[in-house]
Amino acid sequence: MQSKLPSHAEYVIVGGGIIGLSIAYHLTRLGHRDVLLLERDQLTCGTTWHAAGLVTQLRATENMARLAQYTAQLFGDLEKLTGQPTGFRQSGSITVAATPARMEELRRGASMGRSFGLEVEIIDAAEARRRVPLLDVTDVFGAAWIPSDGMTSPVDTARAFAAGAKQGGAKILERTPVTRIIVEGEQIVGVGTAEGLVRTEKVVICTGMWTRALAADLNWAVPLHAAEHFYVVTEAITGLPADLPTIRDMDARFYAKADAGKLLVGFFEPDGKPWGMDGIPHDFSFDSLPDDFEHIEPYLTHAMRRMPALENVGLQLNFNGPESFTPDNRFLMGPAPHVSGLYVASGFNSCGIESSGGAGKVMAEWMSTGVPSSDYWEMDVRRAMPFQRNRRYLHDRTVESVGNLWALHWPHKSATTARNVRVSPLHDRLAAAGAKFGEVAGWERAQWFDASKASTNAHATFWRDEWFKASGMEHQATRSGVTLFDQTSFAHLLVQGRDALALLQRLSTNDVDVPVGRIVYTPWLNERGGMESDVTIARTGEEEFLVVTAAVQRIRDLAWLRGHAKGAGHVYVTDISSGYTTLSVMGPRSRELLARVSPADFSESAFPFAAAREIEVGYALALAFRMTFVGELGWELHIPTEQTLGVYDSLIAAGRDLDLRHAGYVALNTLRLEAGYRDWGSDVSDEDSPLESGLGFTIAWNKTQEFLGRAAVEAQRGRTPSRRLVQLAVPQAVPLMFGTEPVWRNGSLVGYLRSAGFGHSLGCGVGMGYLRAEGGVNAQWLSEGNFEVEIAGEKHAAIASLRAFYDPNRTRVKGEWRSLDEIIAPELLKARCKV
Repeated sequence: MQSKLPSHAEYVIVGGGIIGLSIAYHLTRLGHRDVLLLERDQLTCGTTWHAAGLVTQLRATENMARLAQYTAQLFGDLEKLTGQPTGFRQSGSITVAATPARMEELRRGASMGRSFGLEVEIIDAAEARRRVPLLDVTDVFGAAWIPSDGMTSPVDTARAFAAGAKQGGAKILERTPVTRIIVEGEQIVGVGTAEGLVRTEKVVICTGMWTRALAADLNWAVPLHAAEHFYVVTEAITGLPADLPTIRDMDARFYAKADAGKLLVGFFEPDGKPWGMDGIPHDFSFDSLPDDFEHIEPYLTHAMRRMPALENVGLQLNFNGPESFTPDNRFLMGPAPHVSGLYVASGFNSCGIESSGGAGKVMAEWMSTGVPSSDYWEMDVRRAMPFQRNRRYLHDRTVESVGNLWALHWPHKSATTARNVRVSPLHDRLAAAGAKFGEVAGWERAQWFDASKASTNAHATFWRDEWFKASGMEHQATRSGVTLFDQTSFAHLLVQGRDALALLQRLSTNDVDVPVGRIVYTPWLNERGGMESDVTIARTGEEEFLVVTAAVQRIRDLAWLRGHAKGAGHVYVTDISSGYTTLSVMGPRSRELLARVSPADFSESAFPFAAAREIEVGYALALAFRMTFVGELGWELHIPTEQTLGVYDSLIAAGRDLDLRHAGYVALNTLRLEAGYRDWGSDVSDEDSPLESGLGFTIAWNKTQEFLGRAAVEAQRGRTPSRRLVQLAVPQAVPLMFGTEPVWRNGSLVGYLRSAGFGHSLGCGVGMGYLRAEGGVNAQWLSEGNFEVEIAGEKHAAIASLRAFYDPNRTRVKGEWRSLDEIIAPELLKARCKV
């Protein structure tokens, strides 16, 4: 008989799939006993029950890999911990490469995995055949072998989490659907059911494909959409090994695993089939969808070509069941930006089983302490933009999202569906100029320009193709002349009121109490000293400040500001992002160009670095910031949206004889890497302190107001950090770097690159990453080491430095002309390679 519904619980989990059950289990492991899980029907009845149960650990980023690694380790112990069998076994996995590009991706992935502590071996085709005799490898270039990968029974594993949670004191109620989530004054207060109300201050939504609609009722964008997912199960195959490794052929779009003497073969087809456009039925439980053999037949044919034994065996089951996918194939976890105490853990993109242990642990810790235990930004639901709960957008993007899981993960690649959602007023002008667009937070942004339109690629490759040459020319033009960047995707947040200064001083490490017309670059810290964000703040009035931040940080930073503004007195925070376009004019001749279109005085004395002035430009007015993210003299023009086209046309006309060029975000990235500028989300995060990140200069230790996180960074002050962000260059490496490459010192792994690119002014690859040393990372430790960067499995000699390799004294930013030979690090001048 079902237990009585309690009137109160410390934690309420909505949804009884493997994710919700894992959270319940991990909350009890943290010592919480007042945990309530409510399931609308029966445990695992939505998606968990029909999952394939693969356990794969190589993921796109360190923390996503950590979730999967922890899950695999936990699955190995879960039966012993709970007494419930899980069916988990580690039989390894083999991923074959049938194209040179896939082989390159596997090599790079293997290097990345090693930097995360995962054993990944690149093997040749013959070795792949030896390990899996079923394979036809006549067209295989090689494969990746991960011995610790495996598989598990999803239902049995979920039951183990349930058993462990109950043993820890959690209450699990089936057939108790939550009918509403109750919010009062931006605070969660309870959940409603047919049996009554449960009061609580912590709720996590784990309702899988039902989550989008449930969150939308709370005006919250949790963007995911169900799609049909297909697999077949063969009849028994004589002699099939029980410990057969999982097989993946991503080029052929299928996977296969042993299943009780049979083969289960599943597919990630390039054109998925979204399902449930009009909503998921509430009574959808242990249900399957109609099969569609015609849809999967091409991929089943590919599987038979790779494993000829399939040609002589019948199919026992042709299964189709829904799973939920997100627009960027990343999970949706973390707190609601506008409701205190409300969390989500959904949208696992067919990776929920293999991530369930780690996701449950992360969410239990996050809910328990209020902060994540590490940097999980790529999975943080606060990256989602409000428009992304639009159902037509989600439907159209999901067609592609299913296949994107296994499509080649090219550098700077964006989805091709559901595009042109957010465009700059200059979009058509930039397209006519040859822009190759990528998408970030829904924004169409120029990646690079190809005026000849010779290349049709909308993404980069691993090699030095047209994109490399085009962005390289933009890079060099910025260093030698003047370029124009459209950065309209910036978010603009207006903070006003007599207590606006006090609020920003409390949040900022730097001193924001500057004269009107000055700009401050500052991190915002959490209590543990990690950088919740880094922003540019312009003081535009005695009681008014304009905060400018990156597009992807808009919702996160807005929530951070508004959350801390509560109870902070007379202060108002307004999102005015749609009111501004941003054009950045960068390069040694930027002053000359701006003087042609504006009567303002752009001299060093009248318009110094970090100054903000309202200027006339063309026929318009703009707020000009003397700032740069490329390491050159330059200005950001923040222009009222409706006046943008006129300003742009004036600049283009005035810059013709200056050889004004357009430049995109790939060049922006390589320029900032050379100059050592940090990118939040890549090089700095909420677990990295300014002192570890080389941003100690942003801390105003002597300002009178206390700032959030000061105690944590004060404890680091004066000490050599054992973990520090370091610049690295590889003077002779031909392969390109894109980030996540392992870094070796004297033969020992000491870190990996957070971000990387080709420094066209330096003539070699350049990146930055956190290196570790027990005795501390300092200049002496760097000088005494022999460094190497591993790129696609090969190690290349590297130079390490705490200072930027390009113009470390910022002379060019100050408008002082210096030749490249005067401002490039001497050790690189000796060993420069040619582009």
